[in-house]
Amino acid sequence: MASIFGHAVVGFTLAKVIDKHHAKWLMVFAIFSTILPDFDVIAFKFGIPYGHPLGHRGFSHSILFSVLWAFVLMISLGRKNKGIWFLVIFLSTLSHGILDAMTSGGKGVGFFIPFNNGRFFFPFRGIQVSPIGIKDFFSEWGMKVLFSEFKYIFIPSFLVLFVRILFFRTKRIFYGKN
Repeated sequence: MASIFGHAVVGFTLAKVIDKHHAKWLMVFAIFSTILPDFDVIAFKFGIPYGHPLGHRGFSHSILFSVLWAFVLMISLGRKNKGIWFLVIFLSTLSHGILDAMTSGGKGVGFFIPFNNGRFFFPFRGIQVSPIGIKDFFSEWGMKVLFSEFKYIFIPSFLVLFVRILFFRTKRIFYGKN
């Protein structure tokens, strides 16, 4: 998996880019939604193996889970901007599995669970897999993870934010609009 930091940056970026009103709670839930799929590590405590549909990188990393979670938050918290809430939460949650499928370790991501229990990776796997647990994160391995995330997650996310800011400032200068 990518680290909690890499996932959170993507949620922040998605909320800022998609929601022009910059709703604080939407950003908070977008960041939370990028981390939520890894709550499945608790399955290890219950003896559920990695490869099981409810195991690590299983159902909670699936497209269906992303849709269901986005729908629940859209209905319960979306209020006026339901479509924006759904889109941001769906993409934030789905981004978790996408990033995990680009890591150097693990057994793949169950994007299509419960319809297909196969696990998948993308051809690009340059993001170093993050250790599970805090103790191992503060090590040479953890530093390699952060460096790879800086290259492949942080810089692209900041470039997207920069282009967004540039676009809206240019639009405001030329057209006087927000």
